[in-house]
Amino acid sequence: MFDVSHIIQAGGLLLIAAIIFAESGMFVGFFFPGDTLLLTAGIFAAQGKLSIELVILVVALAAIAGDNVGYHIGKHFGPRLFHKKDSLVFRKEYIDRAHAFYEKYGSRTLLIAHFVPVIRTFVSPVAGAAHMNYKQFVIFDAIGDTAWAVIVTLIGYWFGSKIPNIDHYIVLAVLAVMVITLGPTLYHLVKAILAKRQQHK
Repeated sequence: MFDVSHIIQAGGLLLIAAIIFAESGMFVGFFFPGDTLLLTAGIFAAQGKLSIELVILVVALAAIAGDNVGYHIGKHFGPRLFHKKDSLVFRKEYIDRAHAFYEKYGSRTLLIAHFVPVIRTFVSPVAGAAHMNYKQFVIFDAIGDTAWAVIVTLIGYWFGSKIPNIDHYIVLAVLAVMVITLGPTLYHLVKAILAKRQQHK
């Protein structure tokens, strides 16, 4: 379990950037606490421990850089990704899920992918494997990454500015915000699982 408070205090913006980059562009990214990290960084910014402007800028740039790396990995090694066997840090299911998401929403996927756990890690390689127009990828991805950096970090900032002494119970606060922001995603996930079970009956 990642202690996001310790991560931010120990590594600051540089470590935040490294983790967001890895989550966005490397296949072990789904292990990293991207949303939680942004929410906590926003809370710390509200307390004056970080600059909110720098946090948003660093997160957006790190996510964009990671996604571009992921795109080129997918473009050059796409077929291998879809036939790669499951391992400790990789599951073909994640690629398939991101591929289905990309096929359904196309370019719009890049606008919303970062708001969906797991999908955000694998959708860039999938876009590369599908040979999506690179200029189009860069534009849509940059907009989506920036929106994610701004919205999630500002949610944390808002909580940090509205709740006195939030650092005393930051874990509970971050969990509460995660429930709010991930609520719709969890709802649709549960709905899909229940529908799948009904089909097998």
